[in-house]
Amino acid sequence: MNGVRKTVAAAAIAGSMLTGGVVGAVLYGVTTIGAAAAVTPTPAANTPFVSNETAAHEATESAAREAQENAGIRPTVP
Repeated sequence: MNGVRKTVAAAAIAGSMLTGGVVGAVLYGVTTIGAAAAVTPTPAANTPFVSNETAAHEATESAAREAQENAGIRPTVP
């Protein structure tokens, strides 16, 4: 009977270690993804704006955005 107790105890320890590892990995992944999503890159204030004038880009632009680009303003509209 003593061998059965050792086996059950070993299985319980191994199971709890596995569960703890999975929970830790999931929590780490969630916090890493959340931290990465919270950081939004913004251009530096002294960086000059350079318009993307390729034909593919121009075809998807709104008139308001094109007007801002033509005025040398960093676009604030899609």
